[in-house]
Amino acid sequence: MSISLRLALPTARPVPLLRSRARNAGCPPAPPASALRTDALRGCASLPLKPQPLGAVRPCRRRGSAAVCHASAYLSPPTMQWVSAAAAAVLFLAKGTGIHKPFLVPLFALQAPSSVISWIKSEYGLWTAFLALLVRLFFSVPGELELPLSTMLLVSVAPYQVMNLRGTQGGAIVSLALTAYLAFQHFTRTGGIGKAFDQGSIIATVAIICITVVNVILLLPLF
Repeated sequence: MSISLRLALPTARPVPLLRSRARNAGCPPAPPASALRTDALRGCASLPLKPQPLGAVRPCRRRGSAAVCHASAYLSPPTMQWVSAAAAAVLFLAKGTGIHKPFLVPLFALQAPSSVISWIKSEYGLWTAFLALLVRLFFSVPGELELPLSTMLLVSVAPYQVMNLRGTQGGAIVSLALTAYLAFQHFTRTGGIGKAFDQGSIIATVAIICITVVNVILLLPLF
């Protein structure tokens, strides 16, 4: 008499056993593999697709509890300062306007790019201002060149308390007040907005508009 025995051995599943032991020990269960893949994909999706070049303007930055966003690198403060300096230089030489041009001197000192201010305060700028003043003492120079010379002298001898207003809220408010006064003078003395765009005044009008828009753009992020 022969007796045959068959033993059905179940296939071992280590993952549920480990999970049950971890659950009994009070540890949180390990996440499934699908969840790990999903989290990895989400992390990769949050990375920038293209590397940003050096010097590029960030799209948004935090200022307190508010976020200040920049639409483009072309509206960055250094670019706006170059536009303001170019418009002020045009107004120095423009003839189709009735503004009081000495107001452009402090406006240029407050809104000019840092590289221009650094060059004027450097040894090369001081020698340039010295030679120009020496020529002015002994020779006659056109009246349009006196304001650039006065600007260089003002920036060269300005104390640091005044130059520290550059880039601050107070300096931006002073610049906007000067710009508003110059715009009022220009449009009043040219006979209105319609006549300000005549052939003889259109260059000065465009420069005034550029300076006004630039000062408004530079003032908004400071609040």
